[in-house]
Amino acid sequence: MRIGILGTRGIPNNYGGFEQFAQFLSVGLVQRGHSVWVYNSSNHPYREKEWEGVHIIRCTDWENYIGSAGQFVYDYNCLKDARKRGFDVLLQLGYTSNSVWHRLWPKDALNVINMDGLEWKRSKYGPLTRKFLLHAEKWAAQHGDILVADSTNIRDYLEKRYHRPLAHIPYGAEIPEYYVAGNLGRWGLDKQDYFLLMARMEPENNIEMIIRGWLAADRKKPLVLIGNPGNAFGSYLQKTYRKDDLLFVGGIYDAEVANALRHYSSFYFHGHSVGGTNPSLLEAMACECAILAHNNSFNKTILGKEAGYFASEDDIAGLLERLPEQQIIDEWKQVNTEKIRNMYTWEGIVDSYEQLFADNLQGKKRTDGKLQVL
Repeated sequence: MRIGILGTRGIPNNYGGFEQFAQFLSVGLVQRGHSVWVYNSSNHPYREKEWEGVHIIRCTDWENYIGSAGQFVYDYNCLKDARKRGFDVLLQLGYTSNSVWHRLWPKDALNVINMDGLEWKRSKYGPLTRKFLLHAEKWAAQHGDILVADSTNIRDYLEKRYHRPLAHIPYGAEIPEYYVAGNLGRWGLDKQDYFLLMARMEPENNIEMIIRGWLAADRKKPLVLIGNPGNAFGSYLQKTYRKDDLLFVGGIYDAEVANALRHYSSFYFHGHSVGGTNPSLLEAMACECAILAHNNSFNKTILGKEAGYFASEDDIAGLLERLPEQQIIDEWKQVNTEKIRNMYTWEGIVDSYEQLFADNLQGKKRTDGKLQVL
């Protein structure tokens, strides 16, 4: 199959979850004999035309000059190019700006849309933007040939709202073969002697709630925050919370370093509240983290009983002052690692996408102009 993937800033991953997903999926599909093209932003530092056998198409991206509106220009440029490529499958990751251009989606390709999370619920957006994002969700759901949800919660919501079947394929993660404790040295950290939070600096990730709960507790361990603080919210957090034992270490895209910080943390905070199967959560599980997570259906579907949960600053302070016994913590780690090994492997995710593409290309079955999820 000739497969195009758009909707990310590109590969190799230098940003976040969808980029990580595009990286593993594209390489996995190439290893199975398919021809794969990934669209890269012109702002991406990687400049070659190929990476690990995946073809790279660079498209003009004005986000650095005009802000988030540049995403619409970037997606327009990607789709305009995709119309000329003769793809069998065009996988679009997310819908926030892609769906505006649904009339440009190549008609001769199978248009597969990964519907991501409930973007219109994100607290960082104002009322008008949320209204637009709800429309964008509707356009994607109406015009995509195949819709994919990464969590059962998202799938159930979309099926009920738009009366269309969805494929459920989660994200994946790798269990590291080793951890380099020496990576802690640059921040003066010791094994099991710090708390960790890894997230984009956005309000809906409840970073401020976690900081305030940590401050309110009778804390004895530093709190380390991994994430690029270059936006307005990140700047606000850094200016507001100045503590010697509150470490803003910035974005870390070296997997060996990030995995060591995860593995050797005492507890890992996961504050994400909007979305499906979050990649950073799976990576924390893969690194044998003891996890304290925001209490919502997305996180609970994945973690089940193998985590502590919070919904307020007081909850966080209480968790830190009354931590579980070591036996329970060890059980959390073991069970969550087994989930990664059995349910969230990249090999399994690549298999599922390959099968979804192949089935719907070879056995196209149209009802009311839409392909069925076979």
